[in-house]
Amino acid sequence: MSSTVGPHKDLPEPVQTFLIHMDAEKGCSKATLCSYEKDLAQFEDFLNTRSSSLASTCEITTDHVRGFLAKLHARRLAKSTLSRKLSSLRSFFKYLTRHRVISSDPMVGIRNPKQEVRQPRSLNVDQAVSLLDSKCGVEPEDKRDQALAEIMYGSGLRVSEAISLSLYDVDTSSGIVRVVGKGNKERISPLSDSAREVLDAYIAVRGELGPALDENALFVGNRGGRINRRQVNRILARMGEEAGIHNGVHPHMLRHSFASHMLQSGADMRSVQELLGHENLSTTQRYTHLNFQHIMNVYDKAHPLSDVGAVKKDTDDGKLSNNDEDKFLKF
Repeated sequence: MSSTVGPHKDLPEPVQTFLIHMDAEKGCSKATLCSYEKDLAQFEDFLNTRSSSLASTCEITTDHVRGFLAKLHARRLAKSTLSRKLSSLRSFFKYLTRHRVISSDPMVGIRNPKQEVRQPRSLNVDQAVSLLDSKCGVEPEDKRDQALAEIMYGSGLRVSEAISLSLYDVDTSSGIVRVVGKGNKERISPLSDSAREVLDAYIAVRGELGPALDENALFVGNRGGRINRRQVNRILARMGEEAGIHNGVHPHMLRHSFASHMLQSGADMRSVQELLGHENLSTTQRYTHLNFQHIMNVYDKAHPLSDVGAVKKDTDDGKLSNNDEDKFLKF
């Protein structure tokens, strides 16, 4: 395999070939490859208890998959975790079928468990502003943290996308950033005016964090190397506490906030999909619930027939007051 990830030395040859294919041919991310490797290794361990192995893929049946799923279910794993593991198996056996290694796919008839409808947590606009204003110090670390939060929220980046940015990916003069997302797919995202300003301020002092001369990472840690996911988690959690947000700020929350705030401000779904780098529109549609909930709250406060009844008719002439008319115009 390439340097992206190395195959598990104990995994059977068909699995290692599959991982090489997904790395070299499909360009899967390191995180995706690690998930495939982990899930297939777990399935192999299960098969070994049944005197089977992925080394003999032709002998694997739907009953083996169902047994594996039942064992995972007994461990009370989240349905999203079960779905991910089934997705790994589905990709593996689809690869074997396409290359005629096996004649029948044991995943046929296997369905993912029905998912709970969970809406992503996001910040409201005031909280987002407070978070971005919480790091206005003069130290290089403060400027780095503020620039990191600004670009993650302002451009809707995943944490993996933010930490993989290099200096040459950002063009503050043009107001754009080149982002490499899932599947090594590249997109161009705009930079907000505030993001351009704080990025320039950070880049001017980046050298004080001690990066090596050949280190091209945009965001570097206190030891001069490329910042990692754990450091970003700690930075945002600390910024959240300093901003008075005590329900735990995490990287993906900024991305959720970006999407929901864009939709609330009137952005169309397709544009938000492009900005987020979602392959499928259905992924972006998760945020419509948040937007619709905002509209419903406005409706409850403004509509004269709403149970909340915030709008009252003028008793003299049956017309709305100026204040009430303003509420309807906002709605």
